[in-house]
This record gives sequence, structure tokens and C-alpha cells, in this order.
Amino acid sequence: MRPGIDVECREVGLRDGIQIQKVFFPTEGKIAWLTAEASTGMPEIEVCSFVPPKLLPQFSDAKEVVAAAKKLDGFTISALSPNLRGAMDAFEAGVQKLNYVTSVSEEHNLANVRRTVDQSVEDFKRIVELRNEKAPEVQLATGLATALGCSISGQVPVADVMALAGRFFEAGADELVVSDTVGYANPQQVKEMFNAVISEFGEKVSVAAHFHDTRGLGLANVFAALEAGCRHFDASLAGLGGCPFAPKATGNIVMDDLVFLLEGTGLKTGVDLDKLVEVREIIATNLPEEQLHGMYAKAGAPKGFVPATQAA
Repeated sequence: MRPGIDVECREVGLRDGIQIQKVFFPTEGKIAWLTAEASTGMPEIEVCSFVPPKLLPQFSDAKEVVAAAKKLDGFTISALSPNLRGAMDAFEAGVQKLNYVTSVSEEHNLANVRRTVDQSVEDFKRIVELRNEKAPEVQLATGLATALGCSISGQVPVADVMALAGRFFEAGADELVVSDTVGYANPQQVKEMFNAVISEFGEKVSVAAHFHDTRGLGLANVFAALEAGCRHFDASLAGLGGCPFAPKATGNIVMDDLVFLLEGTGLKTGVDLDKLVEVREIIATNLPEEQLHGMYAKAGAPKGFVPATQAA
């Protein structure tokens, strides 16, 4: 974790937030977004996904976006890759962290990446070998999607999550991201899950949380994960995003509201909250038809509120 902060946030809006958008977010708009958000003190930004353009045209400019990010300082440049081919492109582009996602639910993994869980694990092992040979400085994060419930198969046993986490840890993962991909979780369930994962792996690798606000419990789940010891969280500015296999699902938890929660509870994020809210204008300009979420942006700071980062 970066010195001087208590909790590390990762902006995923530029990848998870816009991946299901039918409208192409202009390259210059993406670069403006990441440049502005980097200036707020955001520790990590997931800037794109390395996937075939014919499948996701939204990221046809991935290399250009990474190149622009590399001209900036002060944050970790991460990107998602679903397979070895994408990982090769990401390493060549110069990302600092590669995010690789596998669903704990077999049915969801088949629907999402068209592979069994076993096949995904084997592909990750090949990515680890490639990383060790070509880009040893790059960190590898593995997202355990549907860890807290699946819109296809329903409830997901904790034992299944722990087993898959163990396989990725043994394969060489530097970070495990426990993900409520479709927004099924409640705080008690979250606390039990993160207690289990952190107890087993927390001293060996970073453990992060990825929540969606599908049923309005996103920030409550953040607090439950905090109580279990989690100090790394994904979120999307203005709450963009959503899983294509979660009907009627809303997007990720709102980054600006997450930072307000953390700073308000005395945890330093290193992020300038009010400066962060201003970045929403870039999204509004480039996605004028998209509904932007977030209560802090709507209501503003409570009277007398001083963020923990500024209080120092």
C-alpha cells in the first residue's frame, strides 16, 4: 500500500464502467478522464481491457490509452485481460498490474469467458510464466467473480471461493479480488467471506473487494469488509458499469461515495474528494445519455466535514 494512506482505492470505471456501453467513449475523453482522476491522488486506475476489438470495440484504443497513462505519475496503471493473448498485449503496452478474472461459478465462467474454471486457471498459469519471463515487475491480480452469488447458479459456497483462491495463490497471484459481481451480497455474508479469505491469505497477498450496488447494499458491504480487515476496494466514478449476466443490475459502487465513507470514518485514501467529483463532468460530456449515480455529488459535504486525508 502507498505510504501515508490507510485504504487503497482502485478506479475501474474506465474498464468495468464502460465495457457494456453501446456508445464508444472517445479516446480523448478516456485520456482526459484518467488524467484528471490521477491528479486527485487516486492510487490505481484500471484504464482499459485487452480484448479483441471485434468483441469489445470500446477498447480498440487500449494501447493508446495505456501510452497516455504512462506519461503521468503517481498511480498504478492496471488493465484487464481475460486470456494469454491479451496478457501479451498488456505486457508489451507497459501496464504495471494485470487483472485477470475467473468466476467461481462454473456456469457464469462459461457464459462470461467461454471456458471452464479449470481452463481459466490453466491459462492463468501460462500468464504467470509469461510475466516471469517478459515482465517480472508486473503484478498479477485475480478477480474471483461471483464469489458472493451468481445470477445463473445462485448461491456460491464459501468453500468453493476458498478453493479457487488457493489455486490462484499457488499459481502465483499477487492479489485476490473477492467480487460481488452481480450484487447479491449482504453485510453479514461479506463479513464471513472476508474473514475467511483474509485469515487464510491476508498475510501472503493483498485481498481486495469489488462490490456492485444492485440492491442498495454496496457501501454497507464495504463497511462489513472493512471490519473484516480489507483495505483495498474497487469502485467506479458515478457508479458506471454492471454485469451483462445480471438482469436489471445497477453498476459498481460509486467511487465518490466510497471515498466519502472512508474519509468520514477517519481512513485516509489520499484522494481529494471534491476534486474527484469534478471529474464526473468528463463522463457527463462524453456519455450525455447515461445516468450518473452518487449521493455525495448530489448533496455535497455535511457542514463541518473534514476528510481524514486533509485533517492530517
